[in-house]
Amino acid sequence: MFYGNRDRLVTRRDWLRRAGGGMGLLGLAGLLADEGLLVSSARAAGPMAGASDPMMPRPPHFPARAKSVIWIFINGGPSHVDTWEYKPALEKYDGQALKGMDPTTGFFRDAVGPLMKSPFKFSPRGQCGKMVSSIFPHLGEHVDKMAFVHSGYTESNNHSPALFMMNCGLPRMGLPCVGSWVTYGLGSTSRDLPAFVVMSDPKGRGLPKGNASNWSAGFLPGVYQGTFLQPGAEPIANLKRPGAMNRQEQRAQLDLIAAIDREHEAQVAAEAELTARVESFELAYRMQVAAPEALDVDSEPAHIKALYGFDDPRCAHVARQCLVARRMVERGVRFVQIYSGGMENERSWDGHIDIAGNHTQFAGETDQPVAGLLADLAQRGLLDDTLVIWGGEFGRLPVSQKGAKPGRDHNPHAFTTWLAGGGVKGGVSHGQSDEVGFKAAEDKVSVNDLHATVLHLLGLNHEKLTYRFNGRDFRLTDVAGKVIRPVLA
Repeated sequence: MFYGNRDRLVTRRDWLRRAGGGMGLLGLAGLLADEGLLVSSARAAGPMAGASDPMMPRPPHFPARAKSVIWIFINGGPSHVDTWEYKPALEKYDGQALKGMDPTTGFFRDAVGPLMKSPFKFSPRGQCGKMVSSIFPHLGEHVDKMAFVHSGYTESNNHSPALFMMNCGLPRMGLPCVGSWVTYGLGSTSRDLPAFVVMSDPKGRGLPKGNASNWSAGFLPGVYQGTFLQPGAEPIANLKRPGAMNRQEQRAQLDLIAAIDREHEAQVAAEAELTARVESFELAYRMQVAAPEALDVDSEPAHIKALYGFDDPRCAHVARQCLVARRMVERGVRFVQIYSGGMENERSWDGHIDIAGNHTQFAGETDQPVAGLLADLAQRGLLDDTLVIWGGEFGRLPVSQKGAKPGRDHNPHAFTTWLAGGGVKGGVSHGQSDEVGFKAAEDKVSVNDLHATVLHLLGLNHEKLTYRFNGRDFRLTDVAGKVIRPVLA
């Protein structure tokens, strides 16, 4: 860095641009592209344009019922007919062929078996009398808080595109996810913590298929992408200040970076992403104090940790994540997503083999922690404005997948999602699949409809939440989506 004519600050970037025909900026563009942060000039149309703080809180389109979202993503595709949608016809027709079924509906066409009854017992729970699988003894206590959507359907029977569909509104990568759209639309009420936080299965099972693209900001400015809390002793990488630097020195360094950025932005206004990068530095600086405190679940009283299931080795890992989620929304974090299950079949709810063993295991890991989360949010008055979502990327077939221990294959035609809190009517069920749970049959709900409903509860009109990119106005719900009004309180 040096001073040129008329004492104007000249950076190395200026020098490289002038002396090397722009080679320095080409290098910068490559680095930003590698990190998914390169934007076009069209992106300046969003709320970040002209704003000094892209995460500044913004008013919703209309009064919101929810301020934050906690999404428990049941990764792998939970079986709706073995969890929340009771189908007595499966007992009646157990062992019979499903007439007219396309063998390519699932993923393994050569392993299609007959209709199979659920290995789990269902019983009525709550004042609403909801029939609930025996694998959810704790969550069954909260059905009067839940709105069940039994008529969901999606576009793909393959995990990666179905995950992108559920997270991003279309079955392909490269698009902004719902958490990014929410923070783009509303900003953040927390100055010292990320607006959007993601936690994956911590038991060495890996990330969901599609990896970090599931919480990407896509073509939105990079400041809106999810912050991944990695399992282990250091949830946020590179958060600690270098040992050789004190707080004052770090503050001076950030001030210099911001000054250079403002100088550059005055000349190249289209590169608003540099401002987002500086804001990420500033957030990391503030997080050095706030994040360790927010993540300190061990400071919680013993009865709260017991509520979530800290004392049960089956579910202690999810219990910790759910308690972190409560502490995050309590401190103003806008969107939290927790993935149950990892990459491959037996490492997630993907019960191709032994559906009874698979779902027993993963329900055992999540049942008490999620129930504890609902109870804790309610007793603190946080459930009124926190929307909790439970669901996966698709459902599973009512027929068996042949094997020594029968499982169930993927089913894009029917799945169940439930919502609780944040303006949702409790103790209701919307829509249903057919008699055996093969296809959504009544009041069908697309993924776009589900997203429109989530945005509506947050005070956002899904048709007005748009972003111009490559000459087109994009939105989370693409050109579809309608709010599921029967589940609204």
